[in-house]
Amino acid sequence: MATAAVSRGTVAGPGTMRGVERFAWLVVGYNVLVILWGALVRATGSGAGCGNHWPLCNGQVIPLSPTVHTIVEFTHRCMTGGSLFMVLGLLVWTFRASVKGEAARVLAVVSTLLLLNEALLGALLVKLGYVTGNQSVGRMVLLSIHLSNTLLLLAALTLTAVLLKTRQRWAGLMRAKGLGWGVAGLVATLVVGVSGSMAALGDTLFPAASLQAAIAQDLSTASPWLLRLRGVHPVSAVLAAIFVAWLLVKARRMRAGGLVTVVLGLLVAQFVLGIADVLLLAPLWMQILHLLGADLYWVALVSLAAAVVRPRDGQFGTQVA
Repeated sequence: MATAAVSRGTVAGPGTMRGVERFAWLVVGYNVLVILWGALVRATGSGAGCGNHWPLCNGQVIPLSPTVHTIVEFTHRCMTGGSLFMVLGLLVWTFRASVKGEAARVLAVVSTLLLLNEALLGALLVKLGYVTGNQSVGRMVLLSIHLSNTLLLLAALTLTAVLLKTRQRWAGLMRAKGLGWGVAGLVATLVVGVSGSMAALGDTLFPAASLQAAIAQDLSTASPWLLRLRGVHPVSAVLAAIFVAWLLVKARRMRAGGLVTVVLGLLVAQFVLGIADVLLLAPLWMQILHLLGADLYWVALVSLAAAVVRPRDGQFGTQVA
């Protein structure tokens, strides 16, 4: 049953797989921290803390006599650099621990490409001046792409961790039952995440003195379109929740009870945090807390979708690398 060792490698043992799985989840957690710090950069208006320079900060490798905004932005760049090394390490370790044809290899490559694209999009935001108080349509479009890429990166890293454990093969995964529904639901949830971040940007650029004033901003035809589109977030959240309800029912039938409980709990928490965010007029600490809940919910939902989608031709790889 077990394959013999050959010149190009063998299937990794349980100890090696546990190590790379734990490292994969560590990479997921670290990238959640990077995302939260990125939100702090936006919320504090520190996007221009390094000036119109990238990858240098104000023309320097290490900024001298930095302001608070410079420290916030430079820290985020350092964290992103650390993420690059961690994801590259995960890519190498995944290829060494897995075998040819396993889906984890594909997702590790996708994660690396998405991270490189993440850095490129971040650089464009800085070089084009789409930071701090910029209210242009170009910033909204590029920022939406950037936010989508961020969530896709987190999803790819999560799937890498999950698939390292299940050892599912890529060919079987592509023919899995429920794959279409799973992808559609995750895309709907991605829209919720992006629209939520855009709503948070609107709260930052156009703060309201009261809840009544915030609602008046959303309904006024004289308001910037960023504010008038703020209602997309709650509507998309409700639509995505319908899909999640279907996914939860299906997962419970497949006896994925523990993960179902986690996803359901995080979903309820997100609605509570979202309502609190509106009532409190989106203070910085609430925006960060709400985003943390959103990231944890996204990771749990992607994991649950992976558990529900079952390949038809077996899940374990048997080919050598």
